[in-house]
Amino acid sequence: MRNIKLTIEYDGREYHGWQKQPNRLNIQGEIEQAIQTVIGEKVELIGSGRTDAGVHAFGQVANFKIESDFPIEKIPIAINSQLKKSIRIQKAEEVEENFHSRYHCHKKTYAYIIDNSQYGSAIYRNLTYHVSQPLDVEAMKQGAKYLVGEHDFSSFKSSGTSSKSSVRTIYNIDIMKEQERVVIQITGNGFLYNMVRIISGTLLEVGMGEIPPKEIELILKAKVRQRAGKTLPAHGLYLMNVDFE
Repeated sequence: MRNIKLTIEYDGREYHGWQKQPNRLNIQGEIEQAIQTVIGEKVELIGSGRTDAGVHAFGQVANFKIESDFPIEKIPIAINSQLKKSIRIQKAEEVEENFHSRYHCHKKTYAYIIDNSQYGSAIYRNLTYHVSQPLDVEAMKQGAKYLVGEHDFSSFKSSGTSSKSSVRTIYNIDIMKEQERVVIQITGNGFLYNMVRIISGTLLEVGMGEIPPKEIELILKAKVRQRAGKTLPAHGLYLMNVDFE
């Protein structure tokens, strides 16, 4: 039995998230069908985690097992030939049989992209979140410092979270100003439901002067969702990278 690891890029706008759902277009199901078509085996595609409807990825990772001796170097082009252009297999690797994309994941990096131009973009309007008010990026960086480390992130999760524990570790938060874009990049060992979008929304309010940077510490300690900022829309969020070491 061969274990194949895929690195996947997708534009999530037309999909109802990663996970298979009956009668709804989803990324996992589309890739599984493509694999079955080209390799001739029904597979279960195991993702490193679920992304919600509308969320994008540059570096989602998933694995599946096959008996076929289909050449590894031909797998990306073969699968891509059966997929919409909004999903691309960027890499295929043969890995140890016990490798599991979800259980062996050590950390993930997400980025939330804010278009901070005056009028917004016609081209990127569905790929970034537009805020015309100038943002205080330095204040956002100060507020972000309180979130780094191991904490109970109950204030930064939406209802419907299935996880038993709200404790997570954030290793790093980078906030970068790139011309008229502000990028909030967060690396952690795992994330609660809507956690990145709520953190981004809270830091955005810091940048707009609505929340003092030091109040982030109090919001975190309160463990109450209503204390944090709004949940930003899915279309500005990207899964950038998944690390297994």
